Amino acid sequence: MTPAGFYLHVPFCTRICPYCDFAVRTGDRERRRAFVEHLLAEIDLHADSTLEFDTLYFGGGTPSCLEPEDLARIVHRARARLHMAGDTRIFLEANPEDVSPESVAAWRRLGVDTLSLGIQALNRAGLEFLGRLHDPEAARRSMALSREAGFRTVSLDLIYGLPGQSTADWKDELDRALALQPDHISCYQLTVHTGTRFGAMEKRGTLTQLSRDAQGELFRLTHRHLNASGMQGYEVSQFAAAVKHRSRHNQKYWDHSPYLGLGPSAHSHAEDRRWWNFRSTDTWQQKVAEGVRPVEKMETLDAQALTLEALMTGLRTYAGVDLEQIRRRWGVDLRATNADLIQRLAAEGLVTERGDRLRPTRDGLAVADSLVRSFDINQT
Repeated sequence: MTPAGFYLHVPFCTRICPYCDFAVRTGDRERRRAFVEHLLAEIDLHADSTLEFDTLYFGGGTPSCLEPEDLARIVHRARARLHMAGDTRIFLEANPEDVSPESVAAWRRLGVDTLSLGIQALNRAGLEFLGRLHDPEAARRSMALSREAGFRTVSLDLIYGLPGQSTADWKDELDRALALQPDHISCYQLTVHTGTRFGAMEKRGTLTQLSRDAQGELFRLTHRHLNASGMQGYEVSQFAAAVKHRSRHNQKYWDHSPYLGLGPSAHSHAEDRRWWNFRSTDTWQQKVAEGVRPVEKMETLDAQALTLEALMTGLRTYAGVDLEQIRRRWGVDLRATNADLIQRLAAEGLVTERGDRLRPTRDGLAVADSLVRSFDINQT
């Protein structure tokens, strides 16, 4: 059986960022402790799972806001109640303001392999616009402390496409990040969601996003500059200094490996089924307290839906999609039903086809979503 991924959603943040569309909330120590107790109980509700996990990912939210002893309790409960492989990789998302000599030492003792720092920007104006609590010096200090602690992989997150951001601005930001010598960099394009503070600002006309052409140029600059600097891209937003630093956990989302998500709003997938938890932390806790799995909805995916997902995730990666594997797994022969389309996309410099592998080019990665929509995914 393909090893599964285990995701734990921690919904707490000290402050809700204006761009954030995740299931997050503020909460004091008492609320966080109550959350931990319910998360432990939810793990118990899955003790009959037959999945074997080789990744454990603390996401959010801000997992680093939990006390180290609470994180340890969660890891120990997972190891006691679920099938965790001996070489399980543990990932932890952290904000720079939570990084100290004491915290990184505690996380290392816990067995955290990959620490992902939510730096987002390395200039004061960008950090203030994004509503972050740290300053550039705190970001650099958190990176230095994390590297000194001896994590196998230290990653940092950046956000680009801020209003008014030029290619020169973004290249300077990338160079500042590279100077910190991270093992991994994630670069996410700013997206304005309805229901967020940025969404309200855009509706009022006080926030104007970059044009699509400007966003596309920043995307291409990101891949061109980071690849040339030794950070090899392997997905639209992910870059690693070496293969060993690529995210074992995220790879499961891209290649249709099974994964189990616990905590409010967390999603799960196994074979042809997908399900997700209630988004509201209060509702999630109520269901767990009643002794039932807090699943809001479950769906069964047919061959077309599974093929569409494989295209959506595969065409976001440098590896692309294996057309023959899709045909064997779900009976959809994309090559037969899309021969003319593939030939046209190749002529336009958006994809390459070699053997059974269909890969997006850099320009193709920039428009991956529209590429997917152009495919006929009917069974032959």
